[in-house]
Amino acid sequence: MEYNRMIAISGMPGLFELVSSKNEGAVVKSLEDQTVKFVSSRVHNFSHLESIEIYTTQDNVNLIDVLKAMEASSEALPADKDGAAVKAYMEKVYPDMDFERVYSSDMKKMVKWYNILKANEVEIKITETPAEEEETQPEAEAEVIATEPITETAEVEETAPVKKAPKKKKAPPAELDFDTPAAQ
Repeated sequence: MEYNRMIAISGMPGLFELVSSKNEGAVVKSLEDQTVKFVSSRVHNFSHLESIEIYTTQDNVNLIDVLKAMEASSEALPADKDGAAVKAYMEKVYPDMDFERVYSSDMKKMVKWYNILKANEVEIKITETPAEEEETQPEAEAEVIATEPITETAEVEETAPVKKAPKKKKAPPAELDFDTPAAQ
């Protein structure tokens, strides 16, 4: 399983793997009990784990940064039910987290999600898109075009100028004559 396919669904506990998406929702697989089901987007909101950010004392960080810090830590994971223990754990593992804006329930969720990801052997990493290849290819084509000599003369097609419709003139506002009495 890949980290970029993991989603959280509002109103539903746990994490899910996105199997396929539809106009009306998505087919998801629960990471806890491995059941596959359709979830309507009219009732639930979907959040990719890659898009979730965490408040810190400086700039916001992606959830994956916190999960990697949890993975690298030698601290023992607390039970996800004990809010005080989870907060103490997060203060040691990720001290830059803004503990005034990140609620205890969110920290509990992070610990629970981390346990689910580890139980399902999901590698915690952001997948790289082949954007680097796309960027280098147009440059290579540009070099080829610039170095090839032009052997044929290009014919320029003359096109008729596009005629624009004349602008409509606005009628001046009707002037009212206040000096004459109104007809009865």
